[in-house]
Amino acid sequence: MIGENLKRLRKKKGFSQEELASRLDLTRSSYSGYENGVAEPNVETLIKLSEFFGITLDKMLKRNLADISEKEWDKLERGISNDIEGKNVRIIAMTVDNEENDNIELVNEKARAGYTTGFSDPEFISVLPTFQLPFLKKDRKYRTFPIKGDSMPPVTDGSYVVAEYVENWSSIKDGYPHIVITLDDGIVFKNVYKRLEDNQSFQLCSTNPLYEPYEVHANKIVEIWKFVNYICSDMPTAEFKESDLTKAILDLQSEVKHLKNVYIPKKKN
Repeated sequence: MIGENLKRLRKKKGFSQEELASRLDLTRSSYSGYENGVAEPNVETLIKLSEFFGITLDKMLKRNLADISEKEWDKLERGISNDIEGKNVRIIAMTVDNEENDNIELVNEKARAGYTTGFSDPEFISVLPTFQLPFLKKDRKYRTFPIKGDSMPPVTDGSYVVAEYVENWSSIKDGYPHIVITLDDGIVFKNVYKRLEDNQSFQLCSTNPLYEPYEVHANKIVEIWKFVNYICSDMPTAEFKESDLTKAILDLQSEVKHLKNVYIPKKKN
């Protein structure tokens, strides 16, 4: 199947075998052998081919590309090949306590900068601080992330968001807050809206109207975590509108008057 798939991918790109071999630093005879099925590319060459054609190794090796619709071909040619639904295995590094319960790892400020590259590295994850929250569901995976800036009130700068790992990105509820790990921006906390049908992207929006929404292509995202709760060291302040306070006072006065009429007996002459 790999030979036929390579032939279809090459023709879609409009290259001859010699041109494609030259671009990948291969001999024409080697590449021709891959397409004809008389030789198999090694792992390094497979990665080169995958990156060149903009298609995952899983699809290139296992999927019969002859069965792909024109709409899906269009997505592949635009570099849209991310595994949105998590049908392929997504390996997530994690730690457990002495009783084999999943820990909640805390991505502290020191680890924040390296998380984009270290998120799947067991050694990187193993040195993160950990804790347990007994009221969370046992069959879910949780992690805690630091929040910077003022784009997502009431969650303030310096808070930590506890979030649940999302495997199937198509299950995301539009408008719900998520931690999104992107290749360009690292850890971001935003309300997320799916834009999967058109171009496999997500729109990220802030609760602070001063920040403009923006879109991130799914291929630029490495992990998504759903908001569960947050930890904050500041006591939130209650704000009352003047009209609400006036109404509350009038309601209280009305109740007091009613109680007087009901419970205080009238004096006899």
